[in-house]
Amino acid sequence: MHQKRQHTENVQVVRSNDGSCTAYSQEYEEHYHSTKDGALNESLNKHVIPALLHVKEKTEITILDICFGLGFNTLATLYYLQINKIKKAVTIISPERDAELVTSLHNFDYPDIFKPFLPVIAAISSKQEYHEDNIHVNVIIGDARTYLKTTTTMFDIVYQDAFSPAVNPALWTREYFSDLTRLMKDDAILTTYSTAFKTRLALHEQQLLVYLNRGKCFRNATVASKQELHKYERVDMHHKISCNPNIEVLRDIHIKNLL
Repeated sequence: MHQKRQHTENVQVVRSNDGSCTAYSQEYEEHYHSTKDGALNESLNKHVIPALLHVKEKTEITILDICFGLGFNTLATLYYLQINKIKKAVTIISPERDAELVTSLHNFDYPDIFKPFLPVIAAISSKQEYHEDNIHVNVIIGDARTYLKTTTTMFDIVYQDAFSPAVNPALWTREYFSDLTRLMKDDAILTTYSTAFKTRLALHEQQLLVYLNRGKCFRNATVASKQELHKYERVDMHHKISCNPNIEVLRDIHIKNLL
């Protein structure tokens, strides 16, 4: 049985299978991470490692972390850079609508490997921003869709890590991915835990190339890019579309009462 502790009114802390803690959202009725893969394991293998390997030649990178949540993707990024002694100027921008959650994160039970980065969480909890040396993290309290429509920042990496389409469809529609793709540099990479056909179809419709991210210690995930990637198995979207001709991507019009 998973160990549980109260965190905020709408969030319960849960121990995941790799020993790291995640949380269960009462509002969305979902965990913030896969409890089977483990919170830390999922962040590293489905998002951070494939993304940072893709940009290893760059000296400056800008990351869009959708959504900040418990901050694992951001902290795992800083951890991976540190342990591999990678020197980059890194800017991480992360929209997050749950202000109460963000201000409570200084009390969260993070893995021991994140201890060097607890000052980052303390700063984000108090002022939603951290800046030191070549690291800049900015959490935007508010709606991610609004941020995408108003920002002019271009990104090297996108962590597409919102709650699932079943409970948070606004961050998985054709229109959402259109705004997201517009902000991706030509050589950018997008990572997501989702392998759903509708998700991959939405990426494909934005002219992104879709690939399988597979490994021994985590369930399958997806990466996508405007340019060809050579380290991943390409998903044959044309074949999958021919096998599923009646499936359409989620559209804003389908969820207009939620926007």
